[in-house]
Amino acid sequence: MYRLLIVDDEEIITDSLYETFARHMPDKLDVCKAYSAAEALTWMRRSRIDIVLTDIRMPGISGLELTEEIQTRWPHCRVIFLTGHSDFEYAYKAFQMTNVRYLLKTEGYDKVMTVVDQVMEEIRQSYSMNEVLEQSLEITSRLAALQQEEYVRKLLQKCTPTDSLHEIQAELTRRNIGLQVESPVYLVLGRFNKPPGEHADLEHVQAWVRVIGSSFIREHAVNTSVTDHYGDAVWLLQPKRGNASPDDHFVTYVEGTLELVQEACQSSLGVSIAFTLSGQGYQWSQIPSQYERLRLLQWMKIGDGVSMVLTDKTEEPALGTSKESVRISNRIELMSGYLETGRFQSFYDVFEELANELLQQDVIMERAMETYYHLALMLYSTFNRWGHQIPDRRSLLHLGDYRSMKDAVYHLYRAADELVHFKQSNEEERANLVTQTICSYIKNNLEKDLSLVRLAELNHFNPSYLSRFFKQETGINLSEFIDDCRIRRAKELLGNTDLMVREVALQVGYEAAHSFTRLFKKLTGMTPQEYRESTLVS
Repeated sequence: MYRLLIVDDEEIITDSLYETFARHMPDKLDVCKAYSAAEALTWMRRSRIDIVLTDIRMPGISGLELTEEIQTRWPHCRVIFLTGHSDFEYAYKAFQMTNVRYLLKTEGYDKVMTVVDQVMEEIRQSYSMNEVLEQSLEITSRLAALQQEEYVRKLLQKCTPTDSLHEIQAELTRRNIGLQVESPVYLVLGRFNKPPGEHADLEHVQAWVRVIGSSFIREHAVNTSVTDHYGDAVWLLQPKRGNASPDDHFVTYVEGTLELVQEACQSSLGVSIAFTLSGQGYQWSQIPSQYERLRLLQWMKIGDGVSMVLTDKTEEPALGTSKESVRISNRIELMSGYLETGRFQSFYDVFEELANELLQQDVIMERAMETYYHLALMLYSTFNRWGHQIPDRRSLLHLGDYRSMKDAVYHLYRAADELVHFKQSNEEERANLVTQTICSYIKNNLEKDLSLVRLAELNHFNPSYLSRFFKQETGINLSEFIDDCRIRRAKELLGNTDLMVREVALQVGYEAAHSFTRLFKKLTGMTPQEYRESTLVS
């Protein structure tokens, strides 16, 4: 889905264009609006914007100045200047910029819609990366690439204190990797949602995914990539020098760019891919632990086949536990991730591995107790988090209540089976609950900002994912549902109150009465006043 931002200080023009495009391609175009360049920049900080339709002359920041800021933040964004001024100087300046078009307001809405359709098609075609892939693979020496990959895999597996920063930098330079050890590094992990084995030539698909990702990211980031031992793509990133920006903007830039990579991979390769990325930069010695953390996050959060972009914004827990405790904790986290994502066979494999350790004859008592309570606490907390009740779940935390360790392990198995059964039967109900929550919020907050970006922020979704999820669960577009709710509420207010039309408009989320009137007539065939009069007659 592409995101269009309409910017004009004349509200009637902004609102009219917004209403026109909001219904133009609801499945492919998410429309936002702003009444000033400053407000437009706020949108830019919140989410990726693909197309900006803006006036050139505005109070404060002009459209030309706004475009310069847009191209700094989102270099792939296309800009269409819409102005009433046919002055050559403005047109000349606009034509000097990349990814920019110029239209006069006198050319009419049909022309504007045609140009936006053309720009969307240009963006779609730009995702077809086959030529770029072939050229990159031909130019790049395979031997040099293998050397780079070998070293990056080593960094992911271990970065010991004996590896000084000077030695690491020397190895990076020797392998023509442009990263700098004195700066923090960000990690991105990409996992195929479709089993990669479905492709006839898996190795080439993996390589193409990495080339596509690198070709988008390199606008603002130095990067290197590798296919890890699990067949996933991994990138190490750093902001380019001279393009210094706050960490939060760099992360936002990477998030938005990865959405473009997802669409390009789907368009060019037919591959669906999910990404997990670092929410902050890490020191080089932390690369292995952060890599493992991203893998765990993917197991926990990504498992529904949807191309998500998940950002790890939580700091790693403090170190200091023993090696054995860490090993147990890692396996417990794996089990939790498998259970959350419905990978039940993998869940049982790890569960049985730990349970068998509990029943070994030579197991140390302290270690057996530690292993048991790790398992019991994970199961108990999952029952609490999912709100599922079983009669004896509290006894899980009292090892002494059981006659033997064998008896205790038997009850662990029962609890695990109960959770698996509950998970299998509850997925559809959980999806319905999320949908009901979104619908309830919309119905109770019609006067507030109900843009796709805002609803995604409130429900902790990626905007594109929320749009697909809602359509999948309800069968209608989110924008259509919002319009329907607003019209229903407007009819109630018009028929049962003495509120003026502009007051009704405000209560259902329209600041401009003329915008509300146009929508009402479009959807009902009557103006608000005509509808009110018809209810009085009946």
